[in-house]
Amino acid sequence: MDYSNLYYFKPAKSEKRDERTKSDLIVYGATPAGITCAIQAKKMGLTVAIAEFGRHIGGMTASGLGATDFGAKEAIGGLSREFYKRIGEYYGKEEQWMFEPKAASSVFTDWLKEYEIPVYLNQHPEKVVMQDRKIKRIIMEDGMVFEGRYFVDAGYEGDIMARADVSYAVGREGNGAYNETYNGVRFGEPHHKFEVRVDPYVLEGDPESGLLHGVTEPEERTLDNGQGDHRIQAYNFRICLTNDPDRRTPFPKPPSYDPEKYSLLLRYIQAGVWDAMNLHIMLPNGKSDLNNHGAVSTDYIGMNHEWPDAGYETRERIFQEHVNYDLGMLYFLSHDERVPESIRKEVGEWGLPEDEFPETGHWPPQLYIREARRMVSDYVMTDRNCLGQIKVEDSIGLASYQMDSHHCRRVVIDGKCVNEGDVEIPISPYPVSYRSVRPKADECTNLLVPVCLSSSHIAYGSIRMEPVFMIIGQSVGAAVSLAFHGAGPVQDVDYDKLKEELLNAGQVLEWGSTMEDDPVKRMKETFGKK
Repeated sequence: MDYSNLYYFKPAKSEKRDERTKSDLIVYGATPAGITCAIQAKKMGLTVAIAEFGRHIGGMTASGLGATDFGAKEAIGGLSREFYKRIGEYYGKEEQWMFEPKAASSVFTDWLKEYEIPVYLNQHPEKVVMQDRKIKRIIMEDGMVFEGRYFVDAGYEGDIMARADVSYAVGREGNGAYNETYNGVRFGEPHHKFEVRVDPYVLEGDPESGLLHGVTEPEERTLDNGQGDHRIQAYNFRICLTNDPDRRTPFPKPPSYDPEKYSLLLRYIQAGVWDAMNLHIMLPNGKSDLNNHGAVSTDYIGMNHEWPDAGYETRERIFQEHVNYDLGMLYFLSHDERVPESIRKEVGEWGLPEDEFPETGHWPPQLYIREARRMVSDYVMTDRNCLGQIKVEDSIGLASYQMDSHHCRRVVIDGKCVNEGDVEIPISPYPVSYRSVRPKADECTNLLVPVCLSSSHIAYGSIRMEPVFMIIGQSVGAAVSLAFHGAGPVQDVDYDKLKEELLNAGQVLEWGSTMEDDPVKRMKETFGKK
């Protein structure tokens, strides 16, 4: 199968384009947040253009994450709720929360056409030109220039924010930084851990033989929970599969296949645990959304730490490593004769759907960037917000999913493999602050950041869900429109006017006792999808 079109980044041709786009608002990132931001701004009278790094729109929502991590449905309003109603129309229903990737792509494409919002693909930022604490233009690697009065960075990495010299953090803060409870190093959590002892060495019991692939760090001696570090939670692909033999493409051998990369998984299976594909959430038409589950699965733990601040070439290498690891895992489980026959048969009943992602070999084009840069603004969302210990008064929408971090590393302790970093803490819906999406006034006055917003690592683990990004994106679109019409900095937007605008747009800004859903109870009862 040809995977030459499956890439994160390819350099622009040597000749530069001489093209300039000018709009009231430039949105970087055709993610769900970028799309709802652009639509809301267009509805409020702004001219809008979207510049997208890749070749696909819709971010993770249109790239395999069809099993929506919604938290509390009653906390989702506005354009975010409208998206799921439009998905429902696609399937002939009132609403739909589980959907095929092509359904999301169709809805997003039609939505943008309806509002006549242009999207420019393959736009790789090279330089952000600043003047008087304002972004004037973004110059792309191919020479394309985007000029605007206001800008929104809706990308998963915060590339525009960083190039504008806005303060940001990468990694896990220690609990002491913001007086938190669940941040930093997290040993001893009950989820996605090794259920049996697994030797980490190439030759069992022999440290001199080296570590198995996937064990990222040698013997750990400092075990103190709550310490900060540079690590981020693991990435993977949310893989759309089908068991329909008429629409199924058998798992192909990936471009750089090395079966020894799965020695740890094989050793775990031989120790009696087979759970790597347990998190198979069924979607319509016989498809599924495969996510990480257990100690060794699709998460490529510890292999993404360079990503947030890396250049495009380095990200391309990391992207391809994740493609090869995840696709290779499926090929290994269905082909390698060392794998028990029953497992090979079980995995082999699945394959890649022929009617999804035809341009990238039926493999999802978007790597799941669960966390990258996070802005540091005048207000930082923390686990105290998530736990209801602090409540902000400038709500732009509710987050309602549990505090959720995947593992950040796999280490050796007392001669056995140990995963570290997973956190799953149930919460009730809570408001996200407007101050958390705007930079400090002395850094940039015409930029808003709905995805890489100002948050600690662990609070971001709750906020980072796609329905919430759509909520915050719409609110940012409203805020930037008010700033535009008032010809002022985004920091000076009158919150009472913003609140009125958001309520008129159907946003849910407060959580009360009359709400029907109880997410804490459901989180405890439901198998977490994250």
